Amino acid sequence: MNANVLVTASGGIVAQGIIKCLKLANKQGKSGTNYKIFATDINAKAPGLYRSNIGILVPPVTSVNYYKTIIKTCIEQKIKAVFIGSDEELLPLTTAKREIEDKTGAIVIANPIETISNAGDKWKTFQFLNENGLPCADSSLLQGQEKFLDKYKFPVVIKPREGHGSLHFYIVHNSKELDNAANAIRNAGWRPLLQEYLKGDDSEFTTGVTVSQDGKVMSSISINKFLKGGQTYKAFIDNYKIVRKSAEQVAIKIGARGAINIQAKMVNGKPKIFEINARFSATVPLRAIAGINEPDIVFRNLVLGENIKMKEYRKLVCMRYWNEVYVPYSTYKKVEREKKVRHSDAFIPDYF
Repeated sequence: MNANVLVTASGGIVAQGIIKCLKLANKQGKSGTNYKIFATDINAKAPGLYRSNIGILVPPVTSVNYYKTIIKTCIEQKIKAVFIGSDEELLPLTTAKREIEDKTGAIVIANPIETISNAGDKWKTFQFLNENGLPCADSSLLQGQEKFLDKYKFPVVIKPREGHGSLHFYIVHNSKELDNAANAIRNAGWRPLLQEYLKGDDSEFTTGVTVSQDGKVMSSISINKFLKGGQTYKAFIDNYKIVRKSAEQVAIKIGARGAINIQAKMVNGKPKIFEINARFSATVPLRAIAGINEPDIVFRNLVLGENIKMKEYRKLVCMRYWNEVYVPYSTYKKVEREKKVRHSDAFIPDYF
């Protein structure tokens, strides 16, 4: 079948990963669904606009016209599903899910509000994991820093409760560094959280789990990742049974429906969870190449009602590198003026 789908925030790495997965599904032709991709962003410099079938400029999510534009686009383009491509849009679009679906018929692909809330606030994440007896990185609010530092000493991690990626993530080695980091987090409009420092640059894992609408695990795939600038740039994709089983348990306990990403470090042979993202991960294209195409899996379950169970995937080593999308200057100026990309003449040279 043909399916018109909308991917938001196409200037970001999460949305671009979703677009890659949907285009890969089209190319492989295994799922029986052919996706026509409509991409949105607030800026004409978003590369995803030019690598989709149609790109559309929209107001910021904080604008009252944002929802009107999304709803209008879904109606006019007969959109079947909306993929959320940024953390900034995750809660607002999920909150407006019923309104969007009632007015347009397009399904907003998102976890339940409670799941997103528990995962989006790292203190709530810690409390949830701790209360459910799930292994996790010990955490503390700043009010309890004296007791926390007595237990763990320096270095410790301090980061925003609401943050994402590596933005305002600090490893601090003394009280002065801790105070400076806490002030920087507050000045950014966020609330600081202390977390125990988990050693080992080669022991970090990110696991993608997809859960069906009736609460069953459809797929799970773990990646041993190496970071640069807060993003995965080298990765080993293997079975990692212990890590996967732990992530599956967390996904079910937290009430996931759709895609969820669980991050952990191995400590004494057991995964210790330090973060949960209740959305598609930036590493979805790595998983798709290995055989687990999460955006396609979730669409087919949520929108088409398919029962899916993926048990195997390829073992791979991924080494990411920089690449470029080129757009004629006249095309870029036209998009700024007309707020839309049709028949894109962007190109990616095959020089690597």
